[in-house]
Amino acid sequence: MEIFGVDIGGSGIKGAPVDLDRGDLARERHKVLTPHPATPKGVADGVAEVVGHFDWTGPVGITFPGVVTDGVTRTAANVDKGWIDVDARTLLGERIGQPVTILNDADAAGVAEMTFGAGKGRTGTVILLTFGTGIGSAVFTDGKLVPNTELGHLELHGHDAEKHASTKAKEDEDLSWHHWAHRVQKYLLHVEMLFSPELFIIGGGVSRKAEKFLPLIEKVRAEMVPAQLQNNAGIVGAAMAAAGQAHAEN
Repeated sequence: MEIFGVDIGGSGIKGAPVDLDRGDLARERHKVLTPHPATPKGVADGVAEVVGHFDWTGPVGITFPGVVTDGVTRTAANVDKGWIDVDARTLLGERIGQPVTILNDADAAGVAEMTFGAGKGRTGTVILLTFGTGIGSAVFTDGKLVPNTELGHLELHGHDAEKHASTKAKEDEDLSWHHWAHRVQKYLLHVEMLFSPELFIIGGGVSRKAEKFLPLIEKVRAEMVPAQLQNNAGIVGAAMAAAGQAHAEN
């Protein structure tokens, strides 16, 4: 079974049909740059371009980098503030002309990793963290998602943690892997103090280079592993959500 998934990020909008039996992309993903400013209309146009690239008809799952409740986007940390309290499900559905399911981006990635990737079969408390333009989080207890946790906005050194330890912070400040790993370590220790997880899954595009920084992180008691689906996890999780919604409505 194939369902389309789209992952809206701070720097790019990417999507592809997903093979839900394998938990992997059915075709090579297509990506467009996220417009700046990332207004609702501009992002909707980008999503339409990605979906249109495949001439897709049918349900579409879409991730959003912020809190999403009942299809409404409630926060907008790394996109235009015009997204706050927008009925994104209706907006995007009308723009692409297909039924849409929308959810938090890290929640989507987490569900995919727990089903097909590094968290498969794991119980207890598992936390997936996606490092990119910001830091997304997905918290699971015995496989059940606690949605919209947004742990990237925990305060660290007087600022949102993602301003200090995201991949964007590494790039903007031209940090070495060692220096950045030290910042990530401080962040992980803070999250560990609050939640005591058994497992951290480290996701986002930087997970492809996990060997450059994970071995440098010390003192964290929880097991740390890179996301197996890497930067495709959000697309896969979005498609899973759309399939679940379509099943519930039939």
